[in-house]
Amino acid sequence: MLAGACLMILLVLPVSGLLLSYNFQQSIHTAFDERLESLLNVVLASLEYDRVKGSLPPPDVPGEPRFSRIFSGWYWQIEGPEQTLASRSLWDERLSLADSDSLVRHDAIGPNGDRLRVVQRQVTLPGMDQPIHVLVAAPLHSIQAEMDQFNQLLWISLAVLALILLAGLAMQLHWGLAPLRSIQSDLAHVENGDRDRLNTDLPAELTGLANAMNRVLERDQSLIKRSRQTADNLAHALKTPIAVIGTLAGRLRDDQRVTLQSEIQRMDAAIRHHLSRAAAAGPSALGTPRNLAETLQPLIQGFERLAQRRQLECDFIIPETISVRTDPQDLQEMVGNLVDNAAKWATQRFKLVVEQSTDGILFRVMDDGPGMSADARAAVMERGVKLDESSAGSGLGLAIARDLAALYGGDLHLEQAEDGGIEARLRLPDRPHSHD
Repeated sequence: MLAGACLMILLVLPVSGLLLSYNFQQSIHTAFDERLESLLNVVLASLEYDRVKGSLPPPDVPGEPRFSRIFSGWYWQIEGPEQTLASRSLWDERLSLADSDSLVRHDAIGPNGDRLRVVQRQVTLPGMDQPIHVLVAAPLHSIQAEMDQFNQLLWISLAVLALILLAGLAMQLHWGLAPLRSIQSDLAHVENGDRDRLNTDLPAELTGLANAMNRVLERDQSLIKRSRQTADNLAHALKTPIAVIGTLAGRLRDDQRVTLQSEIQRMDAAIRHHLSRAAAAGPSALGTPRNLAETLQPLIQGFERLAQRRQLECDFIIPETISVRTDPQDLQEMVGNLVDNAAKWATQRFKLVVEQSTDGILFRVMDDGPGMSADARAAVMERGVKLDESSAGSGLGLAIARDLAALYGGDLHLEQAEDGGIEARLRLPDRPHSHD
């Protein structure tokens, strides 16, 4: 809007200035011609033909001393059939006449190359048999100076007017868009979890918009909550049938039992995977900040007991100052899968290091296990892929962690650790957002 207004002002004001300058120029030329016509009438009024001598005496033009100063630019000239008279200011120079028997206005070049405005008329004096031509001339630079002064004041005034208009428009836009900035600020607070609704103390034109956005926010929160509850209910509903089928499978023959238990395990893993995704399908940036160390404390305690049973060294470096807006269950699911893999493959030690980076929070999970090649690291990220089929698990832990990280706008990569094992690098942004 401000750019459009600037463009409009830059187009309209110059055109207006040109029109004003043109009209002023026409007006001042018209006034100048009328003044010269008045002087011409004064010269004509002072003319009187001497019938006795048969000549025309020089006229006496009162009120204009510049006719007496040589090359002043103000001249009169009378051209008769037998004699030519001129003002003293012309000295021995003469001006060219226009071939016309009526009133004529035109520009001419005078002595010293000056541009002159000339008014000429043909008249026949009493007692004369033939007409004479009388002209009065004045320098154009006298009105050009007025034009230059007017144009200077005009363009300065238009420039000041443009600045005033732009300043006024900028203030009007700043004041007029203040409610929109208020909505933007409220949305930022809602996104950060500082509040869950927009302020509706707005102009009438925007109150309806704020109320509609509040209804959308409430409906989204309700849908997210309902989806999580549905996922939890479904998980509980499937646990018992799967457990019953597993129990019945134990009564079958060995070949049938192995096949059925394998299928049950695959079904259980698939259910866990899709329920995990459903539980986080709407990760919200509307949660309040939570202390990371406190959120992961139950997880850390469990892995410390696990490390003690397996006689492994474990180290958890989590700064107390870091806060997260991620759902606690989702965060524990991601970090728990990574630490569980590290503990499973560690030979002597595994470690979790959390760092605050410029683009979010970085979780580094390292072990000193056998490690794997780059191709193997890429393959193990796929759903259901297990490099060691003899080990427990469904091969979904890394895939679930990767999918959850992506839902929050983060990513998960596997690299070679300094101790020879694997280093999982999980990055989560400061302000998680959903990628549908």
